[in-house]
Amino acid sequence: MKAFEATRYFFCKAADQLDISEELREALLMPDREIQVQVTIRRDDGRLANFVGFRVQHDHARGPMKGGLRYHQEVDLDESRALASLMTWKTAVVNLPYGGAKGGIGVDPSQFSKTEIERMTRAFVDQIHDIVGPDTDIPAPDMGTDHQVMSWFRNQWEKYHGFNPAVITGKPVEEYGAKGREEATGRGVGTLTQKLIKRLGMTPEKTRIAIQGFGNVGSHAAKFLHEGQFPIVAVSDITGTYYNEDGLNIQKLLRHKLAHPKGLLEGFDGAEHLPLDALMKLDPVDVLIPAALGGVITDDNVDTIKAKVIVEAANGPVHPGADEILNERGVTVLPDILANAGGVTVSYFEWVQNRQHYRWSLDRVRQELDHTMNEAFEDVWQMAAQHEVSLRTAAYMIGISRVKRATELAGLA
Repeated sequence: MKAFEATRYFFCKAADQLDISEELREALLMPDREIQVQVTIRRDDGRLANFVGFRVQHDHARGPMKGGLRYHQEVDLDESRALASLMTWKTAVVNLPYGGAKGGIGVDPSQFSKTEIERMTRAFVDQIHDIVGPDTDIPAPDMGTDHQVMSWFRNQWEKYHGFNPAVITGKPVEEYGAKGREEATGRGVGTLTQKLIKRLGMTPEKTRIAIQGFGNVGSHAAKFLHEGQFPIVAVSDITGTYYNEDGLNIQKLLRHKLAHPKGLLEGFDGAEHLPLDALMKLDPVDVLIPAALGGVITDDNVDTIKAKVIVEAANGPVHPGADEILNERGVTVLPDILANAGGVTVSYFEWVQNRQHYRWSLDRVRQELDHTMNEAFEDVWQMAAQHEVSLRTAAYMIGISRVKRATELAGLA
Protein backbone atom coordinates (compact mmCIF):
# COMPACT_ATOMS: atom_id res chain seq x y z
CA MET A 1 0.00 0.00 0.00
CA LYS A 2 1.38 3.40 -1.01
CA ALA A 3 1.84 6.15 1.57
CA PHE A 4 -1.03 8.38 0.46
CA GLU A 5 -3.37 5.39 0.20
CA ALA A 6 -2.61 4.55 3.84
CA THR A 7 -3.28 8.14 4.90
CA ARG A 8 -6.56 8.09 3.01
CA TYR A 9 -7.56 4.88 4.81
CA PHE A 10 -7.08 6.42 8.26
CA PHE A 11 -8.81 9.62 7.11
CA CYS A 12 -11.87 7.70 5.89
CA LYS A 13 -12.22 5.75 9.15
CA ALA A 14 -12.52 9.05 11.00
CA ALA A 15 -14.70 10.60 8.30
CA ASP A 16 -17.13 7.69 8.70
CA GLN A 17 -17.44 8.54 12.40
CA LEU A 18 -18.07 12.19 11.51
CA ASP A 19 -20.55 11.34 8.73
CA ILE A 20 -18.76 13.52 6.16
CA SER A 21 -20.15 13.47 2.61
CA GLU A 22 -18.15 11.95 -0.24
CA GLU A 23 -17.68 15.25 -2.09
CA LEU A 24 -16.42 17.01 1.04
CA ARG A 25 -14.05 14.12 1.74
CA GLU A 26 -12.49 14.56 -1.69
CA ALA A 27 -12.20 18.31 -1.17
CA LEU A 28 -10.46 17.82 2.18
CA LEU A 29 -8.11 15.12 0.87
CA MET A 30 -7.10 16.75 -2.43
CA PRO A 31 -3.90 18.86 -2.23
CA ASP A 32 -4.15 22.53 -3.16
CA ARG A 33 -0.96 22.35 -5.22
CA GLU A 34 1.72 19.84 -6.21
CA ILE A 35 5.06 21.01 -7.61
CA GLN A 36 7.78 18.85 -9.21
CA VAL A 37 10.99 20.58 -10.28
CA GLN A 38 14.39 19.76 -11.71
CA VAL A 39 17.33 20.49 -9.42
CA THR A 40 20.67 20.63 -11.24
CA ILE A 41 24.07 21.22 -9.64
CA ARG A 42 27.71 20.91 -10.60
CA ARG A 43 29.45 18.42 -8.36
CA ASP A 44 32.85 18.97 -6.77
CA ASP A 45 34.54 16.98 -9.56
CA GLY A 46 32.92 19.15 -12.26
CA ARG A 47 30.20 16.71 -13.36
CA LEU A 48 26.58 17.81 -13.66
CA ALA A 49 24.05 16.05 -11.43
CA ASN A 50 20.26 16.20 -11.78
CA PHE A 51 17.66 15.52 -9.12
CA VAL A 52 13.92 15.84 -8.74
CA GLY A 53 12.49 18.14 -6.08
CA PHE A 54 8.94 18.20 -4.76
CA ARG A 55 6.67 20.50 -2.77
CA VAL A 56 3.09 19.51 -2.00
CA GLN A 57 0.84 22.13 -0.42
CA HIS A 58 -2.16 20.33 0.99
CA ASP A 59 -4.50 22.76 2.75
CA HIS A 60 -4.54 26.40 3.88
CA ALA A 61 -8.02 26.67 5.46
CA ARG A 62 -6.59 27.25 8.96
CA GLY A 63 -3.55 29.32 8.04
CA PRO A 64 -0.28 29.23 6.07
CA MET A 65 0.97 25.76 5.22
CA LYS A 66 3.72 24.14 7.24
CA GLY A 67 5.90 21.12 6.64
CA GLY A 68 9.40 19.72 6.41
CA LEU A 69 11.99 19.45 3.66
CA ARG A 70 13.25 15.89 3.35
CA TYR A 71 16.46 14.83 1.55
CA HIS A 72 16.16 11.08 1.11
CA GLN A 73 16.36 8.62 -1.76
CA GLU A 74 12.74 7.52 -1.21
CA VAL A 75 11.27 11.02 -1.57
CA ASP A 76 8.69 11.06 -4.35
CA LEU A 77 5.36 12.70 -5.13
CA ASP A 78 3.23 10.07 -3.40
CA GLU A 79 5.22 10.25 -0.16
CA SER A 80 5.20 14.06 -0.21
CA ARG A 81 1.44 14.04 -0.83
CA ALA A 82 0.86 11.70 2.12
CA LEU A 83 3.11 13.62 4.50
CA ALA A 84 1.57 16.96 3.50
CA SER A 85 -1.85 15.56 4.33
CA LEU A 86 -0.58 14.28 7.69
CA MET A 87 0.73 17.77 8.45
CA THR A 88 -2.74 19.25 7.89
CA TRP A 89 -4.30 16.91 10.46
CA LYS A 90 -1.29 17.16 12.80
CA THR A 91 -1.33 20.95 13.04
CA ALA A 92 -5.09 20.84 13.58
CA VAL A 93 -4.85 18.21 16.34
CA VAL A 94 -2.48 20.42 18.37
CA ASN A 95 -4.56 23.45 17.32
CA LEU A 96 -1.88 25.45 15.53
CA PRO A 97 -3.06 28.05 12.95
CA TYR A 98 -1.49 26.17 10.05
CA GLY A 99 -2.28 23.89 7.15
CA GLY A 100 -0.05 21.11 5.84
CA ALA A 101 2.76 20.93 3.29
CA LYS A 102 5.75 18.69 2.64
CA GLY A 103 8.51 18.20 0.12
CA GLY A 104 12.15 17.61 -0.53
CA ILE A 105 14.62 16.11 -2.96
CA GLY A 106 15.00 12.47 -3.96
CA VAL A 107 18.65 12.05 -3.02
CA ASP A 108 20.88 10.20 -0.56
CA PRO A 109 22.64 13.11 1.19
CA SER A 110 25.34 10.84 2.63
CA GLN A 111 26.78 10.50 -0.89
CA PHE A 112 27.38 14.25 -1.29
CA SER A 113 29.76 16.75 0.23
CA LYS A 114 28.63 19.66 2.38
CA THR A 115 29.24 22.12 -0.45
CA GLU A 116 27.23 19.95 -2.86
CA ILE A 117 24.31 19.85 -0.40
CA GLU A 118 24.50 23.64 -0.17
CA ARG A 119 24.40 24.01 -3.98
CA MET A 120 21.51 21.56 -4.11
CA THR A 121 19.55 23.51 -1.49
CA ARG A 122 20.11 26.85 -3.20
CA ALA A 123 19.14 25.38 -6.60
CA PHE A 124 15.96 24.00 -5.04
CA VAL A 125 15.09 27.39 -3.56
CA ASP A 126 15.62 28.99 -6.99
CA GLN A 127 12.86 26.69 -8.28
CA ILE A 128 10.28 27.10 -5.49
CA HIS A 129 10.98 30.50 -3.87
CA ASP A 130 7.87 32.09 -5.33
CA ILE A 131 5.48 29.55 -3.76
CA VAL A 132 6.87 29.60 -0.20
CA GLY A 133 6.94 32.42 2.32
CA PRO A 134 6.02 33.38 5.90
CA ASP A 135 2.34 33.88 5.00
CA THR A 136 1.94 31.02 2.54
CA ASP A 137 4.17 27.97 3.17
CA ILE A 138 6.88 27.73 5.83
CA PRO A 139 9.33 24.80 5.43
CA ALA A 140 11.28 23.16 8.28
CA PRO A 141 13.92 20.43 8.79
CA ASP A 142 13.07 16.79 8.19
CA MET A 143 14.94 13.58 7.44
CA GLY A 144 18.30 14.34 5.83
CA THR A 145 18.16 18.08 6.55
CA ASP A 146 19.14 20.17 9.56
CA HIS A 147 19.58 23.73 10.84
CA GLN A 148 22.43 24.37 8.38
CA VAL A 149 20.23 23.48 5.40
CA MET A 150 17.54 25.78 6.80
CA SER A 151 20.08 28.61 7.02
CA TRP A 152 21.11 28.14 3.36
CA PHE A 153 17.45 27.99 2.36
CA ARG A 154 16.64 31.22 4.16
CA ASN A 155 19.69 33.02 2.75
CA GLN A 156 18.83 32.05 -0.83
CA TRP A 157 15.13 32.93 -0.43
CA GLU A 158 16.01 36.36 0.98
CA LYS A 159 18.05 37.13 -2.15
CA TYR A 160 14.70 37.24 -3.96
CA HIS A 161 12.39 38.62 -1.27
CA GLY A 162 14.47 40.49 1.30
CA PHE A 163 15.02 39.95 5.01
CA ASN A 164 12.35 37.79 6.64
CA PRO A 165 13.58 34.96 8.89
CA ALA A 166 9.98 33.73 9.38
CA VAL A 167 10.15 32.14 5.90
CA ILE A 168 11.55 28.94 7.44
CA THR A 169 11.89 27.34 10.86
CA GLY A 170 14.44 25.04 12.43
CA LYS A 171 17.16 27.65 11.83
CA PRO A 172 20.29 27.91 14.00
CA VAL A 173 19.62 29.85 17.21
CA GLU A 174 22.16 32.46 16.05
CA GLU A 175 20.10 32.88 12.86
CA TYR A 176 16.78 33.67 14.57
CA GLY A 177 16.02 30.05 15.43
CA ALA A 178 14.11 28.98 18.54
CA LYS A 179 15.83 27.52 21.56
CA GLY A 180 14.70 23.94 22.07
CA ARG A 181 13.74 23.30 18.44
CA GLU A 182 16.22 20.45 17.96
CA GLU A 183 14.93 18.53 20.97
CA ALA A 184 11.26 19.39 20.39
CA THR A 185 9.97 16.30 18.56
CA GLY A 186 11.77 13.90 20.89
CA ARG A 187 10.68 15.85 23.96
CA GLY A 188 7.09 15.77 22.78
CA VAL A 189 7.31 12.00 22.22
CA GLY A 190 8.72 11.59 25.73
CA THR A 191 6.11 13.84 27.34
CA LEU A 192 3.18 12.00 25.79
CA THR A 193 4.70 8.56 26.43
CA GLN A 194 4.86 9.45 30.13
CA LYS A 195 1.28 10.70 30.08
CA LEU A 196 -0.01 7.63 28.24
CA ILE A 197 1.79 5.20 30.54
CA LYS A 198 0.25 6.91 33.56
CA ARG A 199 -3.24 6.69 32.00
CA LEU A 200 -2.73 2.98 31.35
CA GLY A 201 -1.84 2.35 35.00
CA MET A 202 1.81 1.50 34.32
CA THR A 203 4.81 2.80 36.25
CA PRO A 204 7.98 4.22 34.62
CA GLU A 205 10.46 2.00 36.51
CA LYS A 206 8.71 -1.17 35.31
CA THR A 207 8.03 -0.03 31.74
CA ARG A 208 10.69 -1.32 29.34
CA ILE A 209 11.13 0.75 26.20
CA ALA A 210 12.68 -0.04 22.80
CA ILE A 211 13.38 2.76 20.32
CA GLN A 212 13.77 1.97 16.62
CA GLY A 213 15.95 4.73 15.14
CA PHE A 214 18.48 6.77 17.11
CA GLY A 215 18.66 9.95 15.09
CA ASN A 216 17.54 13.35 16.32
CA VAL A 217 14.06 12.25 17.42
CA GLY A 218 14.96 8.87 18.87
CA SER A 219 17.99 10.10 20.80
CA HIS A 220 16.15 13.05 22.38
CA ALA A 221 13.19 10.83 23.27
CA ALA A 222 15.57 8.32 24.86
CA LYS A 223 17.28 11.04 26.89
CA PHE A 224 13.98 12.48 28.11
CA LEU A 225 12.51 9.10 29.05
CA HIS A 226 15.74 7.92 30.70
CA GLU A 227 15.65 11.02 32.90
CA GLY A 228 12.06 10.05 33.74
CA GLN A 229 13.29 6.70 35.17
CA PHE A 230 12.17 4.56 32.21
CA PRO A 231 14.57 1.67 31.41
CA ILE A 232 15.52 1.95 27.71
CA VAL A 233 16.43 -1.67 26.99
CA ALA A 234 17.08 -1.39 23.24
CA VAL A 235 17.81 1.15 20.52
CA SER A 236 18.76 0.70 16.88
CA ASP A 237 20.21 2.47 13.88
CA ILE A 238 21.41 1.26 10.47
CA THR A 239 24.28 -0.63 12.14
CA GLY A 240 21.98 -2.92 14.17
CA THR A 241 20.12 -3.28 17.46
CA TYR A 242 21.81 -2.59 20.80
CA TYR A 243 20.18 -4.41 23.71
CA ASN A 244 20.64 -4.57 27.47
CA GLU A 245 17.88 -6.23 29.47
CA ASP A 246 18.75 -4.15 32.54
CA GLY A 247 18.56 -0.87 30.63
CA LEU A 248 21.11 0.91 28.46
CA ASN A 249 23.41 3.64 29.74
CA ILE A 250 21.85 6.40 27.64
CA GLN A 251 24.42 9.05 28.51
CA LYS A 252 27.24 6.72 27.44
CA LEU A 253 25.29 5.88 24.28
CA LEU A 254 24.84 9.55 23.41
CA ARG A 255 28.54 10.26 23.96
CA HIS A 256 29.44 7.34 21.69
CA LYS A 257 27.09 8.60 18.97
CA LEU A 258 28.58 12.10 19.24
CA ALA A 259 32.13 10.76 18.97
CA HIS A 260 31.44 8.49 15.99
CA PRO A 261 32.50 10.10 12.67
CA LYS A 262 29.06 9.42 11.14
CA GLY A 263 27.00 9.74 14.32
CA LEU A 264 26.28 6.00 14.45
CA LEU A 265 26.09 3.45 17.28
CA GLU A 266 28.57 1.13 15.58
CA GLY A 267 31.15 -0.21 18.05
CA PHE A 268 29.18 0.59 21.22
CA ASP A 269 30.38 -1.88 23.87
CA GLY A 270 27.72 -1.37 26.54
CA ALA A 271 25.13 -3.63 24.98
CA GLU A 272 24.52 -6.88 23.14
CA HIS A 273 24.69 -6.29 19.38
CA LEU A 274 21.73 -7.89 17.56
CA PRO A 275 20.50 -7.79 13.95
CA LEU A 276 18.65 -4.67 12.82
CA ASP A 277 15.22 -6.30 12.70
CA ALA A 278 15.59 -7.87 16.15
CA LEU A 279 14.38 -4.72 17.93
CA MET A 280 10.80 -5.10 16.69
CA LYS A 281 10.57 -8.66 18.07
CA LEU A 282 12.14 -8.17 21.51
CA ASP A 283 10.38 -9.62 24.54
CA PRO A 284 9.93 -8.42 27.19
CA VAL A 285 9.35 -4.90 25.85
CA ASP A 286 6.36 -2.86 27.00
CA VAL A 287 6.63 0.22 24.75
CA LEU A 288 7.91 0.24 21.17
CA ILE A 289 8.79 3.64 19.70
CA PRO A 290 9.40 3.57 15.92
CA ALA A 291 11.38 6.76 15.34
CA ALA A 292 12.88 6.30 11.87
CA LEU A 293 11.24 5.66 8.49
CA GLY A 294 7.56 5.06 7.83
CA GLY A 295 6.01 1.71 6.95
CA VAL A 296 8.09 -0.43 9.32
CA ILE A 297 5.18 -2.28 10.96
CA THR A 298 3.30 -4.28 8.34
CA ASP A 299 0.96 -7.24 8.02
CA ASP A 300 4.06 -9.42 7.62
CA ASN A 301 5.79 -8.56 10.90
CA VAL A 302 3.01 -7.31 13.18
CA ASP A 303 2.55 -10.73 14.78
CA THR A 304 6.16 -10.70 16.01
CA ILE A 305 5.66 -7.49 18.02
CA LYS A 306 5.19 -8.15 21.74
CA ALA A 307 4.88 -4.57 23.02
CA LYS A 308 1.61 -3.50 24.65
CA VAL A 309 2.06 0.14 23.59
CA ILE A 310 3.35 1.72 20.37
CA VAL A 311 4.24 5.41 20.21
CA GLU A 312 4.63 6.64 16.64
CA ALA A 313 7.60 9.01 16.70
CA ALA A 314 8.05 8.50 12.94
CA ASN A 315 5.51 9.49 10.30
CA GLY A 316 3.33 6.62 9.11
CA PRO A 317 5.25 3.72 10.70
CA VAL A 318 2.20 1.40 10.91
CA HIS A 319 0.39 0.11 7.81
CA PRO A 320 -3.44 0.12 7.99
CA GLY A 321 -3.70 -3.69 7.99
CA ALA A 322 -1.21 -3.95 10.85
CA ASP A 323 -3.04 -1.19 12.71
CA GLU A 324 -6.26 -3.21 12.58
CA ILE A 325 -4.48 -6.28 13.96
CA LEU A 326 -2.90 -4.25 16.78
CA ASN A 327 -6.31 -2.81 17.70
CA GLU A 328 -7.84 -6.30 17.81
CA ARG A 329 -5.02 -7.44 20.12
CA GLY A 330 -5.64 -4.51 22.47
CA VAL A 331 -2.32 -2.80 21.74
CA THR A 332 -2.53 0.93 22.43
CA VAL A 333 -1.12 3.01 19.56
CA LEU A 334 -0.39 6.70 20.08
CA PRO A 335 -0.63 8.03 16.50
CA ASP A 336 1.99 10.03 14.67
CA ILE A 337 -0.23 13.09 14.12
CA LEU A 338 -0.22 13.57 17.90
CA ALA A 339 2.91 11.82 19.18
CA ASN A 340 5.47 13.61 16.98
CA ALA A 341 3.77 17.02 16.81
CA GLY A 342 6.34 18.57 19.15
CA GLY A 343 8.55 19.59 16.23
CA VAL A 344 5.90 21.59 14.37
CA THR A 345 4.71 23.07 17.68
CA VAL A 346 8.10 24.60 18.44
CA SER A 347 8.43 25.57 14.77
CA TYR A 348 5.24 27.57 15.34
CA PHE A 349 6.84 29.20 18.38
CA GLU A 350 9.88 30.08 16.25
CA TRP A 351 7.65 31.60 13.56
CA VAL A 352 5.80 33.64 16.20
CA GLN A 353 9.08 34.93 17.62
CA ASN A 354 10.31 35.87 14.15
CA ARG A 355 7.09 37.74 13.41
CA GLN A 356 7.29 39.59 16.73
CA HIS A 357 11.06 40.17 16.55
CA TYR A 358 11.26 38.84 20.11
CA ARG A 359 13.09 35.83 21.53
CA TRP A 360 11.71 33.40 24.13
CA SER A 361 13.80 31.66 26.79
CA LEU A 362 14.33 27.88 26.64
CA ASP A 363 12.20 27.49 29.78
CA ARG A 364 9.30 29.30 28.12
CA VAL A 365 9.59 27.20 24.95
CA ARG A 366 9.54 23.98 26.96
CA GLN A 367 6.67 25.16 29.15
CA GLU A 368 4.55 26.16 26.15
CA LEU A 369 5.41 22.91 24.34
CA ASP A 370 4.44 20.74 27.31
CA HIS A 371 1.19 22.67 27.74
CA THR A 372 0.25 22.36 24.05
CA MET A 373 1.04 18.64 23.85
CA ASN A 374 -0.74 17.81 27.10
CA GLU A 375 -3.85 19.73 26.06
CA ALA A 376 -3.94 17.94 22.70
CA PHE A 377 -3.50 14.56 24.41
CA GLU A 378 -6.46 15.26 26.70
CA ASP A 379 -8.63 16.21 23.71
CA VAL A 380 -7.74 12.99 21.90
CA TRP A 381 -8.13 10.79 24.99
CA GLN A 382 -11.59 12.21 25.71
CA MET A 383 -12.67 11.86 22.07
CA ALA A 384 -11.55 8.22 22.03
CA ALA A 385 -13.45 7.47 25.24
CA GLN A 386 -16.58 9.30 24.13
CA HIS A 387 -16.84 7.56 20.75
CA GLU A 388 -15.21 4.26 21.75
CA VAL A 389 -12.61 4.47 18.98
CA SER A 390 -8.83 4.13 18.85
CA LEU A 391 -6.57 7.05 19.71
CA ARG A 392 -5.64 7.28 16.02
CA THR A 393 -9.25 7.59 14.86
CA ALA A 394 -9.94 10.08 17.66
CA ALA A 395 -6.96 12.24 16.64
CA TYR A 396 -8.07 12.21 13.00
CA MET A 397 -11.62 13.10 14.05
CA ILE A 398 -10.39 16.17 15.91
CA GLY A 399 -8.06 17.26 13.12
CA ILE A 400 -10.60 16.73 10.35
CA SER A 401 -13.37 18.47 12.33
CA ARG A 402 -11.25 21.59 12.80
CA VAL A 403 -10.20 21.75 9.15
CA LYS A 404 -13.78 21.07 8.02
CA ARG A 405 -15.10 23.88 10.23
CA ALA A 406 -12.50 26.35 8.93
CA THR A 407 -13.34 25.35 5.35
CA GLU A 408 -17.06 25.87 5.93
CA LEU A 409 -16.56 29.22 7.69
CA ALA A 410 -14.53 30.45 4.71
CA GLY A 411 -17.45 29.58 2.43
CA LEU A 412 -15.46 26.95 0.56
CA ALA A 413 -17.79 24.06 1.37
